[in-house]
Amino acid sequence: MGPLQGTRVIDMTSVLMGPFASQALGDMGADVVKVEAPSGDLVRQIGPARHEGMGPIFLNANRNKRSVVLDLKRAEGIAVLRRLLADADVLIYNVRPQAMARLGLSYDDVAAVNPRIVYAGLFGFGQDGPYAARPAYDDLIQGATTLSSLIARASGGIPRYVPTAMADRIVGVTAVGGILASLLARERTGRGDRIDIPMFETMAGFVLGDHLGGLSFEPPLDAGGYGRQLSPERRPYRTSDGYICTMVYNDKQWVGFLRAIGRESLMQEDERFATYAARTQHVDHVYGTLAQIFEQRSTAEWMQLLEAADVPFMPMHDLQSILHDPHLVATEFFSTVEHPSEGPIRAMRMPMTWTHSTPEPARPAPRLGEHTREVLQQAGCSTDEIDLLCATGVAHQAA
Repeated sequence: MGPLQGTRVIDMTSVLMGPFASQALGDMGADVVKVEAPSGDLVRQIGPARHEGMGPIFLNANRNKRSVVLDLKRAEGIAVLRRLLADADVLIYNVRPQAMARLGLSYDDVAAVNPRIVYAGLFGFGQDGPYAARPAYDDLIQGATTLSSLIARASGGIPRYVPTAMADRIVGVTAVGGILASLLARERTGRGDRIDIPMFETMAGFVLGDHLGGLSFEPPLDAGGYGRQLSPERRPYRTSDGYICTMVYNDKQWVGFLRAIGRESLMQEDERFATYAARTQHVDHVYGTLAQIFEQRSTAEWMQLLEAADVPFMPMHDLQSILHDPHLVATEFFSTVEHPSEGPIRAMRMPMTWTHSTPEPARPAPRLGEHTREVLQQAGCSTDEIDLLCATGVAHQAA
């Protein structure tokens, strides 16, 4: 079930960027075969776990996949992989293209086996620049695409990385769009394609869409940066007993907000509040004034007032309170499911819904090599062949 039902994806990715992308394809109904080295995906080892190799980040980036273990350092392993690729729709990988070529798995190599395949590479840098062969990680790309500098500029502190794998996930989402576009094009042309999704260029465009600013012009009109986002006062507002997140943004919201707190005349008395342009120009003063106002009431009082005034707001959740958010509870975003080996775990559902192509309930993240025998049998390997591959260490089947 699902809009991608009948689509076969060979997933040669590990850690987070690629697995996040292939999980999205699996969530939409694709049959995702995760090809792992005998040591398994490194991210299996991260975080608390009930059993070795089944850490929480792995569980949350590898649902709706089947795990096959092949030693691709051996010719026999590559030969088996080629059999899997022969009728696959998508190959997704996140090692450097040079490494794929050394394995005999360049685009030309794979297209010779299956010219209809969509060959999607997620890696650090575009292959036409001097960084082409460099490795890349989320932290490095955050720093290189100005995020760390922007955080320091906004906070007046030291450069920091965003405390989530932001680049990995954004590039993963971008890859999903490219893969789906190529699958659609294949319906018209009958031909597959190679897609390169580089982290550096993807994130540079993502960040600079907000912050290129006056550097968009030649000669530049300013030194770049979106003032509102860089204001040191742009943060959750402290209340008398906690914090609240709110955006008093357009004129209608400002009129409603000021009326609700009994300061209707502020927009007429102080030109810094009069228009959207003026508030943007004086954003530090505007946000600073709001910070003083919000300290005067409790979080619950502000929520009631802001909702009545039709001003957008949200609670400032932490990692525990978000689990009990009334909206997420009502939409059943979190659920407790029984994992075959890990017991009860908290799962997050796919946020998208379909009216006619509803995906089946999620398959839990697999144990290392859980589906090796099943997948190789479907690829035409005999029982004797699979036994020999496992006995010689080319493949591995979980107990």
